[in-house]
Amino acid sequence: MPDQTILVTGAAGFIGFHVARRLLAEGREIVGLDSLNAYYDPALKQARLDILRADPRFRFVQGDLADRVATAELFAKHRFGVVVHLAAQAGVRHSIEQPQAYVDANLEGFGNVLEGCRHNQCRHLLYASSSSVYGANTKVPFSVDDKTDHPVSFYAATKKANEMMAYSYSHLYQLPVTGLRFFTIYGSWGRPDMAVFLFTKSIIEGTPIKLFNHGRMRRDFTHIGDASRIVWRLIDHVPVAGQTRGAPARIYNIGNQHPENLMDVVALLEKQLGRTAVKDMLPMQPGDVPETFADVGELVRDIGLKPETLIADGIAEFVAWYRSYYRV
Repeated sequence: MPDQTILVTGAAGFIGFHVARRLLAEGREIVGLDSLNAYYDPALKQARLDILRADPRFRFVQGDLADRVATAELFAKHRFGVVVHLAAQAGVRHSIEQPQAYVDANLEGFGNVLEGCRHNQCRHLLYASSSSVYGANTKVPFSVDDKTDHPVSFYAATKKANEMMAYSYSHLYQLPVTGLRFFTIYGSWGRPDMAVFLFTKSIIEGTPIKLFNHGRMRRDFTHIGDASRIVWRLIDHVPVAGQTRGAPARIYNIGNQHPENLMDVVALLEKQLGRTAVKDMLPMQPGDVPETFADVGELVRDIGLKPETLIADGIAEFVAWYRSYYRV
């Protein structure tokens, strides 16, 4: 029989850390896996990991999911009943420079996770997708029923591939799978390569912030507290056969359903930090889109939840964490 232990991949990452911490708080046993790569400051990953390791119900495994043998051995040893797969090579812009890293982590790694679930009676696989799969779509808000056939970055292409891979395993092996299309997650312990973190650091240091499309961007900023709460609730909301053309498969938008003008977010940061940003207005960058906007109707229908953190409150929470962590 499958174990009651939950595997959280990418546990030292931003979303993985928050999801694991929420699950530990409710008494779940967690195995957290992470490669601890150097895509961004490993010290931040280690600091997150130190918090998780303080709980005796958390066990850490350092490993690379692209290692087929090691991944198979991990799944065979624990026979996880639930897998929350959040490990990935992230970043739209980085995928333009280093696409092979995305093949290794997002395609090979995910394929090995699917095999581990298939061979060890996993009851539910939840996996991270991304709002970037909507690509060149112009209809807003983005619905999970929209076609996603035109990714504009290789990162987005790998996430679209993940959805197709997961559906095929669900269809062939009746593996219950839930895809999570995350929309611009931000908050405490965030990723240093994301806008709110980058802008905060630059404003404090007095260096220019890069505003692509001359700042005319709208993003559905979604607070990590809302995102982790939704993932936690979805763990026990297991898809059943027949939900998606015969397969036990679902996809949800994890977004705030309220896009913010990027310049308004900059203004909130300026207010919280008491400083004016030095702005570097730039043209649209390859791989980017001008707007993201989530339709979360399926979340409300199926689990009665949707994000509710106001952007002003979320920015205040992030800035307070940043000042505390970096002592500035």
